[in-house]
Amino acid sequence: MSNPSSNPPGSFVISLDFELFWGVRDLQTKAGYGANILGARRAIPAMLALFEKFNLHATWATVGLLFFGNRTDLLVGLPSQQPAYADANLSNYVALPELGPDEAADPYYYGHSLLEQIRRVPGQEVATHTFSHYYCLEPGQNADDFRADLAAAVAVAQRQGYHLQSLVFPRNQYNTSYLAICRELGITCYRGNEAAWMYQKQSEAAQTRWQRGARLLDAYLNVSGSNTYSLTQLAQQQPFNIPASRFLRPWSGRLQLLEGLRLRRILNGMEHAARHKEVFHLWWHPHNFGANLTQNMLVLQRIAEHFWYLQARYGMVSQSMSEVAAYLQLLASA
Repeated sequence: MSNPSSNPPGSFVISLDFELFWGVRDLQTKAGYGANILGARRAIPAMLALFEKFNLHATWATVGLLFFGNRTDLLVGLPSQQPAYADANLSNYVALPELGPDEAADPYYYGHSLLEQIRRVPGQEVATHTFSHYYCLEPGQNADDFRADLAAAVAVAQRQGYHLQSLVFPRNQYNTSYLAICRELGITCYRGNEAAWMYQKQSEAAQTRWQRGARLLDAYLNVSGSNTYSLTQLAQQQPFNIPASRFLRPWSGRLQLLEGLRLRRILNGMEHAARHKEVFHLWWHPHNFGANLTQNMLVLQRIAEHFWYLQARYGMVSQSMSEVAAYLQLLASA
């Protein structure tokens, strides 16, 4: 979709929240969840091999702290201004004393070698998940803190030859008042939330069990609709909102009798987008595949095979977030 068209094909977008232990440190322990984090280091090469086989483009929204390969460089790259959350445990900076010296000694907190693997696979975009897994709706932080955090993420990426264009807000706490800062620092698009009430942007404390329960139900039954989007809906002002359509929940032995419903929910959404020439945006975390890797990869292969079918029948294309944004920019300026 390099040239603007009044009737472009549907688009299949994949984004991954690449965070390792930085993304769950305030909620989990290494004893309780560490196997998933270490398992992500096996899952990422498996996913990359499948993406390459099926020519699937993907956006890897990466926590800036993962760009480093050792503690010395990481400490030098920290922003001088850091968020003062009302809940101090939310700050990943409190974990700095426990960091090992390098990636070989501490595979929970460093991701440089994994980023190099991602870089080598065609169609993969390295994007940002902020520098410190920054929470934009939590009490205590402010716009200046966010600017310093995002600037640090842009800086470490640039030093390693990456040009960040896409952003995924940690915990999906996207803050519309911070979008001007994103634009200022070169971000052209972000992943917004689904439109339904259970996906509304909120702090962790503000979410209710009803919302969480509704999201779980929506993964198996069509509660919120297809959550697909036309390009004209998305072609507003930069940074462009490329909203999520569906979270790829990890395979669950406890819920395996419902696996057919979960997969059908995703495949039906993809087909709706292909038929109506809209965007379907699937997302997950690599550590979601850290356990039950075989079962999770079988689900992902089924999704990839369905994309091939939709590509052959409807011309559906696979795009990273930045590729969608580039087309939207052409559409907006046409």
